[in-house]
Amino acid sequence: MKRKELSSLYFLLVMIYATSVGIAQKNLKAIPEIGKTPRYCNPLPMETAPGGSASGDVTVIKDAGKYYMYCTGGGAWVSDDLLNWIYHKVENVPIAPHVVKYKGSFYMCGNDCPVYKADNPLGPFVSVGDWKNTPGVEGGWNGAFDVDIFIDDNNEPYLYYPGRGVSGIFVVKLDPNDITKFVGKPKHLFGFNPDHVWERYGEMNEYTDVAWIEGPWLQKYKGTYYLQYSASGTQWKTYAEGYYTSKSPMGPYKYASNNPLLRKTEGLVTGPAHGCIVEGPDGNLWQFYTIVLSNPPGGRRIGMDRVIINKNGYMSVEVTDTPQWAPNTISYPARGNCGSIPLSINKMRAMNALSKVSSEQQGREAAYAVDNSSGTWWEPSTKDSLPTLTIELSPATRFDVVQLFTIDAARIMFKGAGRGFGRPASSAKPEPEIYQYKIDISMDGKTFLQVLDQTKNSISRNTIFEEIPSIKCRFIRLSITKWPKTVPLGILEFTVFGKPADSLPAAVAIPKFK
Repeated sequence: MKRKELSSLYFLLVMIYATSVGIAQKNLKAIPEIGKTPRYCNPLPMETAPGGSASGDVTVIKDAGKYYMYCTGGGAWVSDDLLNWIYHKVENVPIAPHVVKYKGSFYMCGNDCPVYKADNPLGPFVSVGDWKNTPGVEGGWNGAFDVDIFIDDNNEPYLYYPGRGVSGIFVVKLDPNDITKFVGKPKHLFGFNPDHVWERYGEMNEYTDVAWIEGPWLQKYKGTYYLQYSASGTQWKTYAEGYYTSKSPMGPYKYASNNPLLRKTEGLVTGPAHGCIVEGPDGNLWQFYTIVLSNPPGGRRIGMDRVIINKNGYMSVEVTDTPQWAPNTISYPARGNCGSIPLSINKMRAMNALSKVSSEQQGREAAYAVDNSSGTWWEPSTKDSLPTLTIELSPATRFDVVQLFTIDAARIMFKGAGRGFGRPASSAKPEPEIYQYKIDISMDGKTFLQVLDQTKNSISRNTIFEEIPSIKCRFIRLSITKWPKTVPLGILEFTVFGKPADSLPAAVAIPKFK
């Protein structure tokens, strides 16, 4: 090889090396760190208010750099980062609200209600018509629920909606000059397929011929239309979400072989379905979804996780219930798991545990606060003015080493007012769900150090996720200092997150035999 060619090759290798070092340094700066990099945890800790409850059937839109969330339960929430949400009162929000921006205006529709219009995503929304008795549709419009208006790249609007029961999903083109009018007849895209076992009714999907297909959402990505839908029904923890794909908004649509897209039946995040997709501040797609609680029946909250679409066009979402890196915090987030795991599950009744509680009612024992289920809860005595729950994270016999843990976060799910299917609480004037609390840690169960103080909290929430400065401990104590008095205090779950640390030697060494 000639000297000139060698020089060119050397220069090329130097440039490749320099570029790779630059990329590595750029990524190094983006390496997340617990305690410094923002995280989220499902269910999302959404603010609540009289007339506003983030209770499922969620739609999130992006406009002018801000995100707007609408849910069954009323109201709206605004965020700059998909992490911190501020509640705003909005009138006329229907059940299963859907909001879309079209030609500079915002249109809101929902279950069997008029089409509303506003100049601002927070309203005021006023009725501009409906789809009933639409000309050109045989038999007129029978009404629908869980509607989704999709605006294609050419500014053409389409309406997607489910029928009833096993009927499936329909689409109709809307009049570009008046989206309260249809253009042509609705087209049936697909219905319930009993071969898709996850679509069937029941906690074991045991109803072979019964289903409820609902919650359509259309997302376009690189020329492909992804039509999401939900089944088997929002009363089941088997509630799940699937999708079909097409090259045209009107179809035909093909069932995705990797369905269901969202499904989780165990833990605190169950029944994930009926949601939406929005582009996050990091340019990635994020899936929002309804979470079905075991109690109260039909109780729902909101979850969020990253959407992945691989090179073959398959969409996937990993449903999570542990702390994850927040949107726009890591440079190449294939997945957002930060490694923190639950450390408190079933530690109240673990053998040899020194865990204790200030009080508990029969059938509502403290062990239910750490059983990883939303169907049970701890309810202290009504005379207990300072309910406390002390958990030993490292129960051990005198022959076992004592495992220590480094904790870094906690989640509290309160039972709240017992809303079902996102409806308002039974009280005519519900009290704000303001809970005040603190968390202390200890190595010996006697001397405690405070690591979290929310005894002056003034934000109304029924789910809480708190970062805790990473610290090693053996015991953790939750104290509730104030709560709404209109309903009994109930804690669905108290989860402590962290990682294993080192250990202490056993009190009695086990003899070693040669």
